[in-house]
Amino acid sequence: MTNPSSKNCRFDRKTPGSNVFALSPGAKVLDMVQLAEMEQSFRKWARDSQRPDIRRSRQRILLIFLLIRHTGARLHEILNLKSDAIIFEDRIVRLGSNFLGSSRSIEIPEDLVKDLHSYVKGYRLNNDNSLFHIDPGHVRRKFYERAQACGFPRDFGNPSTLRRSRSVELLRANLPFPVIEKLLGHSRPSSASTLLEFSDEDIQHILRRHMDRESSRRTSARNIFFGKIINIIKGDIQAGIVLLTLGGISISSIITNGSLKKMRLRKGSLVTAEIKAPTVFIACSEGAGHISAENRIQGTVAGICSGRVNTEVILTLEEGTELCAIVTTASQKRMGLQTGDQAWALFGAYSVILNSPQF
Repeated sequence: MTNPSSKNCRFDRKTPGSNVFALSPGAKVLDMVQLAEMEQSFRKWARDSQRPDIRRSRQRILLIFLLIRHTGARLHEILNLKSDAIIFEDRIVRLGSNFLGSSRSIEIPEDLVKDLHSYVKGYRLNNDNSLFHIDPGHVRRKFYERAQACGFPRDFGNPSTLRRSRSVELLRANLPFPVIEKLLGHSRPSSASTLLEFSDEDIQHILRRHMDRESSRRTSARNIFFGKIINIIKGDIQAGIVLLTLGGISISSIITNGSLKKMRLRKGSLVTAEIKAPTVFIACSEGAGHISAENRIQGTVAGICSGRVNTEVILTLEEGTELCAIVTTASQKRMGLQTGDQAWALFGAYSVILNSPQF
Protein backbone atom coordinates (compact mmCIF):
# COMPACT_ATOMS: atom_id res chain seq x y z
CA MET A 1 0.00 0.00 0.00
CA THR A 2 1.19 3.51 -0.74
CA ASN A 3 1.37 6.15 1.94
CA PRO A 4 -2.16 7.39 2.67
CA SER A 5 -1.30 10.96 1.70
CA SER A 6 0.14 10.17 -1.70
CA LYS A 7 -2.58 8.65 -3.85
CA ASN A 8 -5.98 8.92 -2.22
CA CYS A 9 -5.83 12.10 -0.16
CA ARG A 10 -4.30 15.55 -0.14
CA PHE A 11 -3.71 18.05 2.60
CA ASP A 12 -6.20 20.90 2.43
CA ARG A 13 -7.03 23.21 5.34
CA LYS A 14 -10.01 24.70 3.47
CA THR A 15 -12.06 21.54 3.43
CA PRO A 16 -15.30 21.96 5.43
CA GLY A 17 -15.39 19.76 8.50
CA SER A 18 -11.71 18.84 8.35
CA ASN A 19 -8.52 20.75 8.99
CA VAL A 20 -6.27 17.95 7.85
CA PHE A 21 -6.90 16.62 4.37
CA ALA A 22 -9.43 15.92 1.63
CA LEU A 23 -9.92 12.63 -0.18
CA SER A 24 -9.36 12.50 -3.90
CA PRO A 25 -12.52 11.90 -5.96
CA GLY A 26 -13.26 8.21 -6.35
CA ALA A 27 -10.95 7.08 -3.53
CA LYS A 28 -11.87 3.61 -2.28
CA VAL A 29 -12.33 4.30 1.41
CA LEU A 30 -14.97 3.22 3.92
CA ASP A 31 -15.88 5.65 6.68
CA MET A 32 -16.47 4.74 10.33
CA VAL A 33 -20.21 4.12 9.87
CA GLN A 34 -19.67 1.92 6.81
CA LEU A 35 -17.01 -0.06 8.67
CA ALA A 36 -19.51 -0.52 11.50
CA GLU A 37 -22.07 -1.79 8.94
CA MET A 38 -19.56 -4.36 7.69
CA GLU A 39 -18.79 -5.45 11.25
CA GLN A 40 -22.51 -5.96 11.98
CA SER A 41 -22.86 -7.92 8.74
CA PHE A 42 -19.89 -10.14 9.66
CA ARG A 43 -21.21 -10.75 13.19
CA LYS A 44 -24.70 -11.69 11.98
CA TRP A 45 -23.21 -13.98 9.33
CA ALA A 46 -20.96 -15.62 11.94
CA ARG A 47 -23.95 -16.27 14.25
CA ASP A 48 -26.35 -17.57 11.60
CA SER A 49 -25.03 -21.11 11.09
CA GLN A 50 -26.32 -23.93 13.31
CA ARG A 51 -23.26 -26.11 12.66
CA PRO A 52 -20.37 -25.64 15.14
CA ASP A 53 -17.67 -26.24 12.51
CA ILE A 54 -19.12 -23.58 10.20
CA ARG A 55 -19.54 -21.13 13.10
CA ARG A 56 -15.87 -21.65 13.98
CA SER A 57 -14.81 -21.05 10.36
CA ARG A 58 -16.92 -17.90 10.15
CA GLN A 59 -15.64 -16.65 13.49
CA ARG A 60 -12.08 -16.88 12.13
CA ILE A 61 -13.06 -14.69 9.18
CA LEU A 62 -14.77 -12.20 11.53
CA LEU A 63 -11.66 -11.95 13.73
CA ILE A 64 -9.43 -11.44 10.68
CA PHE A 65 -11.71 -8.61 9.55
CA LEU A 66 -11.69 -6.98 13.00
CA LEU A 67 -7.91 -7.21 13.32
CA ILE A 68 -7.34 -5.58 9.92
CA ARG A 69 -10.03 -2.99 10.62
CA HIS A 70 -8.49 -1.90 13.95
CA THR A 71 -4.76 -2.37 13.26
CA GLY A 72 -4.51 -1.46 9.58
CA ALA A 73 -2.31 -4.54 9.14
CA ARG A 74 -1.71 -6.37 5.89
CA LEU A 75 -3.68 -9.56 5.32
CA HIS A 76 -0.60 -11.79 5.40
CA GLU A 77 0.46 -10.24 8.72
CA ILE A 78 -2.83 -11.25 10.33
CA LEU A 79 -2.84 -14.72 8.77
CA ASN A 80 0.66 -15.33 10.19
CA LEU A 81 -0.29 -14.33 13.75
CA LYS A 82 0.46 -16.76 16.56
CA SER A 83 -1.31 -16.89 19.90
CA ASP A 84 1.70 -15.48 21.80
CA ALA A 85 1.48 -12.32 19.66
CA ILE A 86 -1.66 -11.32 21.58
CA ILE A 87 -0.84 -9.72 24.95
CA PHE A 88 -4.33 -9.89 26.43
CA GLU A 89 -3.66 -8.02 29.68
CA ASP A 90 -2.17 -5.05 27.77
CA ARG A 91 -4.62 -5.19 24.83
CA ILE A 92 -1.66 -5.44 22.45
CA VAL A 93 -1.10 -7.24 19.15
CA ARG A 94 2.49 -7.67 18.00
CA LEU A 95 2.90 -7.59 14.24
CA GLY A 96 5.87 -7.97 11.94
CA SER A 97 9.19 -9.75 12.32
CA ASN A 98 11.43 -9.37 15.33
CA PHE A 99 14.23 -11.01 13.32
CA LEU A 100 14.15 -8.19 10.77
CA GLY A 101 13.72 -5.55 13.45
CA SER A 102 10.43 -4.39 11.93
CA SER A 103 8.00 -5.56 14.62
CA ARG A 104 5.41 -3.18 16.03
CA SER A 105 2.92 -3.32 18.88
CA ILE A 106 -0.61 -2.07 18.29
CA GLU A 107 -3.33 -1.59 20.88
CA ILE A 108 -6.72 -3.07 20.06
CA PRO A 109 -10.21 -2.45 21.55
CA GLU A 110 -11.33 -4.24 24.70
CA ASP A 111 -14.22 -6.01 22.92
CA LEU A 112 -11.84 -7.42 20.30
CA VAL A 113 -9.53 -8.65 23.09
CA LYS A 114 -12.50 -10.51 24.59
CA ASP A 115 -13.43 -12.04 21.22
CA LEU A 116 -9.84 -13.22 20.68
CA HIS A 117 -9.56 -14.59 24.21
CA SER A 118 -12.81 -16.52 23.79
CA TYR A 119 -11.58 -17.89 20.45
CA VAL A 120 -8.22 -19.04 21.87
CA LYS A 121 -9.83 -20.66 24.93
CA GLY A 122 -12.71 -22.26 23.06
CA TYR A 123 -10.80 -23.97 20.26
CA ARG A 124 -7.62 -26.02 20.20
CA LEU A 125 -4.97 -24.37 18.07
CA ASN A 126 -2.50 -26.13 15.82
CA ASN A 127 0.89 -27.27 17.13
CA ASP A 128 2.61 -24.08 15.94
CA ASN A 129 0.03 -21.94 17.86
CA SER A 130 -1.09 -20.20 14.68
CA LEU A 131 -4.39 -18.39 15.16
CA PHE A 132 -5.57 -18.73 11.57
CA HIS A 133 -4.77 -21.57 9.16
CA ILE A 134 -6.79 -20.39 6.19
CA ASP A 135 -6.36 -19.70 2.50
CA PRO A 136 -5.98 -15.95 1.69
CA GLY A 137 -8.16 -16.35 -1.39
CA HIS A 138 -11.00 -17.73 0.74
CA VAL A 139 -10.68 -14.75 3.12
CA ARG A 140 -10.85 -12.28 0.24
CA ARG A 141 -13.94 -13.96 -1.21
CA LYS A 142 -15.76 -13.73 2.12
CA PHE A 143 -14.74 -10.09 2.51
CA TYR A 144 -16.14 -9.33 -0.95
CA GLU A 145 -19.40 -11.10 -0.07
CA ARG A 146 -19.86 -9.05 3.12
CA ALA A 147 -19.18 -5.81 1.27
CA GLN A 148 -21.83 -6.67 -1.31
CA ALA A 149 -24.26 -7.72 1.45
CA CYS A 150 -23.93 -4.17 2.82
CA GLY A 151 -24.62 -2.66 -0.61
CA PHE A 152 -21.01 -1.59 -1.20
CA PRO A 153 -19.04 -2.29 -4.39
CA ARG A 154 -17.37 -5.69 -4.23
CA ASP A 155 -13.80 -4.38 -4.12
CA PHE A 156 -14.58 -2.22 -1.08
CA GLY A 157 -14.23 -5.47 0.85
CA ASN A 158 -10.63 -5.85 -0.28
CA PRO A 159 -8.26 -6.10 2.73
CA SER A 160 -6.19 -3.32 1.14
CA THR A 161 -9.28 -1.09 1.15
CA LEU A 162 -9.79 -1.82 4.85
CA ARG A 163 -6.14 -0.96 5.52
CA ARG A 164 -6.48 2.26 3.53
CA SER A 165 -9.72 3.10 5.36
CA ARG A 166 -7.97 2.71 8.70
CA SER A 167 -5.19 5.06 7.64
CA VAL A 168 -7.72 7.69 6.52
CA GLU A 169 -9.67 7.23 9.77
CA LEU A 170 -6.49 7.96 11.75
CA LEU A 171 -5.67 10.98 9.56
CA ARG A 172 -9.15 12.37 10.17
CA ALA A 173 -8.52 11.94 13.89
CA ASN A 174 -5.46 14.21 13.51
CA LEU A 175 -2.95 11.60 14.66
CA PRO A 176 0.62 12.63 13.80
CA PHE A 177 1.60 11.34 10.38
CA PRO A 178 4.80 9.61 11.60
CA VAL A 179 2.73 7.72 14.17
CA ILE A 180 0.35 6.50 11.46
CA GLU A 181 3.25 5.37 9.28
CA LYS A 182 4.78 3.38 12.13
CA LEU A 183 1.39 1.93 13.02
CA LEU A 184 0.87 0.72 9.44
CA GLY A 185 4.42 -0.64 9.21
CA HIS A 186 5.68 1.51 6.35
CA SER A 187 9.29 0.55 5.67
CA ARG A 188 10.06 3.84 3.91
CA PRO A 189 8.84 6.81 5.93
CA SER A 190 7.98 9.98 4.05
CA SER A 191 10.35 12.94 4.05
CA ALA A 192 7.94 14.81 6.33
CA SER A 193 8.12 12.01 8.88
CA THR A 194 11.88 12.25 9.21
CA LEU A 195 11.46 15.73 10.72
CA LEU A 196 9.59 14.30 13.72
CA GLU A 197 10.63 11.51 16.04
CA PHE A 198 8.29 9.64 18.37
CA SER A 199 9.46 7.08 20.89
CA ASP A 200 7.61 3.77 21.23
CA GLU A 201 6.23 5.05 24.53
CA ASP A 202 4.95 8.23 22.84
CA ILE A 203 3.26 6.19 20.13
CA GLN A 204 1.58 3.86 22.62
CA HIS A 205 0.31 6.84 24.63
CA ILE A 206 -1.12 8.52 21.51
CA LEU A 207 -2.75 5.33 20.28
CA ARG A 208 -4.21 4.48 23.70
CA ARG A 209 -5.92 7.87 23.92
CA HIS A 210 -7.27 7.48 20.38
CA MET A 211 -8.46 3.91 21.04
CA ASP A 212 -10.30 5.03 24.17
CA ARG A 213 -12.11 7.72 22.16
CA GLU A 214 -13.04 5.20 19.47
CA SER A 215 -14.33 2.71 22.04
CA SER A 216 -16.51 5.35 23.67
CA ARG A 217 -18.12 6.12 20.31
CA ARG A 218 -18.80 2.48 19.52
CA THR A 219 -20.38 1.78 22.89
CA SER A 220 -22.11 5.20 23.02
CA ALA A 221 -22.76 6.84 26.37
CA ARG A 222 -26.34 6.88 27.60
CA ASN A 223 -28.58 8.99 25.31
CA ILE A 224 -25.60 9.89 23.08
CA PHE A 225 -25.16 8.50 19.59
CA PHE A 226 -22.24 8.84 17.18
CA GLY A 227 -22.73 8.59 13.45
CA LYS A 228 -22.74 10.11 9.98
CA ILE A 229 -25.09 12.61 8.35
CA ILE A 230 -26.84 10.86 5.45
CA ASN A 231 -29.33 13.57 4.47
CA ILE A 232 -29.87 17.33 4.87
CA ILE A 233 -33.11 19.08 3.91
CA LYS A 234 -32.53 22.82 4.03
CA GLY A 235 -35.49 25.11 4.60
CA ASP A 236 -35.82 28.90 4.78
CA ILE A 237 -34.81 29.14 8.45
CA GLN A 238 -34.08 25.61 9.65
CA ALA A 239 -32.63 22.40 8.28
CA GLY A 240 -33.67 18.79 8.81
CA ILE A 241 -30.74 16.46 9.47
CA VAL A 242 -30.81 12.65 9.29
CA LEU A 243 -28.03 10.83 11.13
CA LEU A 244 -27.11 7.15 10.72
CA THR A 245 -25.50 5.84 13.90
CA LEU A 246 -22.80 3.18 14.21
CA GLY A 247 -25.55 0.80 15.30
CA GLY A 248 -27.55 1.40 12.12
CA ILE A 249 -30.24 3.60 13.72
CA SER A 250 -31.57 6.66 11.86
CA ILE A 251 -32.08 9.75 14.02
CA SER A 252 -33.71 12.99 12.83
CA SER A 253 -32.77 16.41 14.12
CA ILE A 254 -33.72 19.99 13.26
CA ILE A 255 -31.24 22.85 13.62
CA THR A 256 -31.08 26.40 12.32
CA ASN A 257 -29.43 27.19 9.02
CA GLY A 258 -27.03 29.38 10.97
CA SER A 259 -25.93 26.42 13.08
CA LEU A 260 -25.62 24.29 9.96
CA LYS A 261 -23.24 26.83 8.45
CA LYS A 262 -21.33 27.51 11.67
CA MET A 263 -20.74 23.80 12.32
CA ARG A 264 -19.84 23.21 8.63
CA LEU A 265 -22.14 20.21 8.46
CA ARG A 266 -22.70 18.38 5.19
CA LYS A 267 -23.59 14.90 4.02
CA GLY A 268 -20.93 12.54 5.30
CA SER A 269 -20.00 14.68 8.32
CA LEU A 270 -19.46 12.75 11.56
CA VAL A 271 -21.46 14.11 14.51
CA THR A 272 -22.79 13.15 17.91
CA ALA A 273 -26.49 13.36 18.76
CA GLU A 274 -27.58 13.90 22.35
CA ILE A 275 -31.14 13.43 23.61
CA LYS A 276 -32.17 14.82 27.00
CA ALA A 277 -33.95 12.21 29.15
CA PRO A 278 -37.01 14.38 29.99
CA THR A 279 -37.76 14.75 26.26
CA VAL A 280 -37.94 10.98 25.69
CA PHE A 281 -41.41 9.41 25.85
CA ILE A 282 -42.00 5.71 26.46
CA ALA A 283 -44.79 3.74 24.76
CA CYS A 284 -45.81 0.12 24.75
CA SER A 285 -45.23 -1.50 21.37
CA GLU A 286 -48.84 -1.35 20.27
CA GLY A 287 -49.11 2.38 21.00
CA ALA A 288 -46.02 3.66 19.23
CA GLY A 289 -47.63 4.11 15.83
CA HIS A 290 -50.14 6.66 17.09
CA ILE A 291 -47.57 9.23 18.24
CA SER A 292 -46.15 11.84 15.87
CA ALA A 293 -42.55 11.84 17.15
CA GLU A 294 -40.04 11.70 14.29
CA ASN A 295 -37.75 9.31 16.17
CA ARG A 296 -39.08 5.90 17.27
CA ILE A 297 -36.60 3.35 18.57
CA GLN A 298 -37.52 -0.05 19.95
CA GLY A 299 -35.70 -1.51 22.94
CA THR A 300 -35.93 -3.70 26.00
CA VAL A 301 -36.65 -2.28 29.44
CA ALA A 302 -33.39 -2.82 31.36
CA GLY A 303 -34.20 -0.93 34.53
CA ILE A 304 -36.90 1.06 36.34
CA CYS A 305 -36.15 3.42 39.22
CA SER A 306 -39.35 4.85 40.70
CA GLY A 307 -39.73 7.93 42.89
CA ARG A 308 -42.79 9.56 44.36
CA VAL A 309 -43.25 11.86 41.34
CA ASN A 310 -40.92 10.73 38.54
CA THR A 311 -39.60 7.41 37.31
CA GLU A 312 -36.42 6.71 35.36
CA VAL A 313 -36.84 4.07 32.65
CA ILE A 314 -33.76 2.59 30.93
CA LEU A 315 -34.15 0.95 27.53
CA THR A 316 -31.38 -1.15 26.02
CA LEU A 317 -31.36 -1.03 22.23
CA GLU A 318 -30.47 -4.02 20.06
CA GLU A 319 -26.96 -2.69 19.36
CA GLY A 320 -26.26 -2.13 23.07
CA THR A 321 -26.86 1.59 23.53
CA GLU A 322 -28.92 2.66 26.53
CA LEU A 323 -31.66 5.25 26.34
CA CYS A 324 -32.90 6.91 29.51
CA ALA A 325 -36.36 8.45 29.80
CA ILE A 326 -37.89 10.39 32.69
CA VAL A 327 -41.65 9.83 32.97
CA THR A 328 -44.14 10.42 35.75
CA THR A 329 -44.54 7.57 38.18
CA ALA A 330 -48.27 7.60 37.51
CA SER A 331 -47.62 7.07 33.77
CA GLN A 332 -45.23 4.21 34.45
CA LYS A 333 -47.77 2.48 36.68
CA ARG A 334 -50.52 3.01 34.13
CA MET A 335 -48.43 1.35 31.40
CA GLY A 336 -47.45 -1.47 33.75
CA LEU A 337 -43.87 -1.56 32.42
CA GLN A 338 -41.58 -4.18 33.89
CA THR A 339 -37.96 -5.13 33.35
CA GLY A 340 -37.64 -7.27 30.23
CA ASP A 341 -40.66 -5.75 28.46
CA GLN A 342 -40.40 -4.49 24.90
CA ALA A 343 -41.11 -0.77 24.55
CA TRP A 344 -40.50 2.20 22.27
CA ALA A 345 -38.50 5.35 22.97
CA LEU A 346 -40.09 8.32 21.21
CA PHE A 347 -38.62 11.80 20.82
CA GLY A 348 -39.01 14.69 18.41
CA ALA A 349 -36.41 16.07 16.02
CA TYR A 350 -36.22 19.30 18.04
CA SER A 351 -35.09 17.26 21.07
CA VAL A 352 -31.90 16.10 19.34
CA ILE A 353 -28.81 18.22 19.95
CA LEU A 354 -26.01 17.81 17.40
CA ASN A 355 -22.34 18.35 18.16
CA SER A 356 -19.27 18.09 15.96
CA PRO A 357 -16.86 15.61 17.55
CA GLN A 358 -13.54 16.95 18.78
CA PHE A 359 -10.82 14.61 17.53
